[in-house]
Amino acid sequence: MAENLVRVCTAADLPPGNVKSFEVGDERVAVYNIDGTFYATEAQCTHAAADLGDGILEGDVIECSLHFGAFHVPSGKVVQPPCCIDLKTFRTEVKDGQVYVDLSAPAATAS
Repeated sequence: MAENLVRVCTAADLPPGNVKSFEVGDERVAVYNIDGTFYATEAQCTHAAADLGDGILEGDVIECSLHFGAFHVPSGKVVQPPCCIDLKTFRTEVKDGQVYVDLSAPAATAS
């Protein structure tokens, strides 16, 4: 499978424990730094279209600031209502201090 990596920011732009949204092609993507590991999901909450870049990141859970639904960032799985649809996740890669997202590949999930 071909890689479709798109640079979104520098690793230094997003310190551990932070989330920020970026326009990546036609997609708005939330990028998270959780203890030095970068993750990416669709930025729009699946419940009410709020930007998760404005959400509250606690550990590996992002809470939407609009209605307080929450998702497990690495898997995109819903962990708190009123959300009921999981987030799309995207593969990330850090090279030479740059954070890249591949919109064509979901994030790897632990088995």
